[in-house]
Amino acid sequence: MSFVKIWVHVVWSTKLREPLLTKKIKYQLTIHIREYAATKNIHIDFMNGHVDHIHCLISLNPDQSIAKVVQLIKGESSFWVNRSGLTKEKFEWQEEYFAVSISESKLNVVREYIKNQERHHSKKTFQQEHDEFISKYKF
Repeated sequence: MSFVKIWVHVVWSTKLREPLLTKKIKYQLTIHIREYAATKNIHIDFMNGHVDHIHCLISLNPDQSIAKVVQLIKGESSFWVNRSGLTKEKFEWQEEYFAVSISESKLNVVREYIKNQERHHSKKTFQQEHDEFISKYKF
């Protein structure tokens, strides 16, 4: 019997980093992403974001790739936001994304980091957050 534990922290942003994710939209979107992910056997352990990006802590199954999981979540969620009329303008995610593997010993640190996005961004830009994250957790 195979045993696989692959944890990945993934971050993606709105197209042109538009601040479209109000608290209400972010709340509805994260619920929807979790529900959709469950139908595709994608395990999202923790998720949060800010006005222009989303963080997900995902546990990959042996038959899943990071690229495919992110493609499924981003593609379906942008379709859902537009179909639901949650934004006045067309909603799109930026093509790029950030993904790093996470060791079991760092899971709680990453969960806390994701949980505190509003606080992080009250003091730091996305680029500053990114640079700090990389250096702090030594990925």
